Amino acid sequence: MLGIDFGTSNTVAALVRADGSLDTIALDAGKPTLPTALFFSHEDQHTSFGTAAMQAYLAGTDGRLMRSIKSLLGSSLMDEKTVVNGQLMGFSDILGLFFKELKKRSEAHLGHAVQHAMLGRPVHFVDGNPARDALAQATLEQAARAAGFDEVQFQLEPIAAAFDFERRVTQDTTVLVVDIGGGTSDFTVVRVGPGRQALGDRSRDILATTGVHIGGTDFDQILNLRHAMPLLGLGHTGPSGREVPSGVFFDLSTWHLIHQSYSRKSLAQAADLRDAYTDRRMHQRLLQVLQHRVGHHILANVEAAKIACSLSAAPADIDLDCIERGLDARLTPEDLAQALQAQLARVVQCAQECVELAGVERPDAVYLTGGSSALAPLQQALQALFPQSRMVVGDRFSSVAAGLAYAGSVARELATA
Repeated sequence: MLGIDFGTSNTVAALVRADGSLDTIALDAGKPTLPTALFFSHEDQHTSFGTAAMQAYLAGTDGRLMRSIKSLLGSSLMDEKTVVNGQLMGFSDILGLFFKELKKRSEAHLGHAVQHAMLGRPVHFVDGNPARDALAQATLEQAARAAGFDEVQFQLEPIAAAFDFERRVTQDTTVLVVDIGGGTSDFTVVRVGPGRQALGDRSRDILATTGVHIGGTDFDQILNLRHAMPLLGLGHTGPSGREVPSGVFFDLSTWHLIHQSYSRKSLAQAADLRDAYTDRRMHQRLLQVLQHRVGHHILANVEAAKIACSLSAAPADIDLDCIERGLDARLTPEDLAQALQAQLARVVQCAQECVELAGVERPDAVYLTGGSSALAPLQQALQALFPQSRMVVGDRFSSVAAGLAYAGSVARELATA
């Protein structure tokens, strides 16, 4: 059974082979991580996926880039249609295209067909709305079945990560799994141990789960608004004493809304803002971004600087050369911590609530996974909250897919027993 971690930013798949070994699928040019992105070329009508999609867009190919489509699950937008290569296509159909490509690449790597899938899902696709949350899972299942998977099961992503962590322990352990993805932050407190791995029903081991709809793309949005968009006029006061209208800057800082900024209407509205600027150079930068469609490029560079700053604990420059030669914005560790303080506080609070719901004084270990789990301010806050717990850093991108593959393997064994 193929374990699929369909993420907001990246997608990973894995499978446990007959001999019990884990095979993490090489989905993208020999790498396991496939950016969750599609690019529809207007020039030759070709659809590219993953890194190729991002490269085509950043190379200036005329077309439409779509990223963060997971963010649309559970929303009314998923039922709507958008123009792709001059034709209307439903977002659910676009999701299906991605899953078909994922299945095709997985089968090419494995050398055989795969018909069964264990899909990961966040604790909450949509906060506080069970009906929309159920709709999100149903839409995801429909896309997987449309791609050719005959059997589709689901497992919570943080629980899947716990199953991956379980392979590392030699005794019964109570672990808090912290899974910080592109769109959500999910937590579970679960008992793991070498004698529990083959159990089909792990419900008694799962002590609590919580989640909040905050993730890496939210962090990127905040940093973009604070450090890049002010160079285009966000917060700039014009001759009338009023600030430049901010709507366009928020669209340019949200992955799945960026393309809206490139419409003729948006371009005309941006051009009309000229007299709202005291510094006309900022207005020219805004028009440069919209006319040359480099919004995704900017946000990708913000993300890169965020990662570099956090991993090195040193300042990193946000490369804005695509706007103006030599233009950049400095991001320091202090800036990072201060900018994300409110969002990270909500994430850490959700982790604390999970432990309290589990009824344990403290977890034996805290297992970190997900693309944004490497953020230094987050790790520091969790260590301060659980000073006596062992911090374990898993594979940021592959832990959940591995856990899903293990869960799928156990499910198949029990089904055929």
